[in-house]
Amino acid sequence: MANIQGLFRIGRDAVLRATPDGQSVVNLALAYNYGKKQDNLTQWVDASLWGKRAEALAQYLIKGQQIYAIISDAHIETFEKQGGEQASKLVGRIDFLEFSGARPAQQEQPAPQQQRQAPPPASQGMSSIAEMDSDVPF
Repeated sequence: MANIQGLFRIGRDAVLRATPDGQSVVNLALAYNYGKKQDNLTQWVDASLWGKRAEALAQYLIKGQQIYAIISDAHIETFEKQGGEQASKLVGRIDFLEFSGARPAQQEQPAPQQQRQAPPPASQGMSSIAEMDSDVPF
């Protein structure tokens, strides 16, 4: 059994579904980068999250969110595209999921604005550096 673990970005918002036998499931498109800096490539994984965890987390699994996940039963699945062409994809089941990093920009709440007070007016007692030097006690 192959496992994949690491940091992933969610590629589209999660949609909670139910199987015919009533089990809750969320399918996620997850992306991770690999390769050297100049040859940075992206690999996509179609991963599913099942049961109560799927129900509880679906609303938070949104496009752009970074997560740490352990994906079990990772394997290549072949399928036929609409044009009849054969294709393959990497699929697996999410065994562990933890949110990592900041929320995506479109979901962040604006920080409350704090009113800035004007700085106090400059002291009228000394008007030049020469006057300040004369008041130094040493």
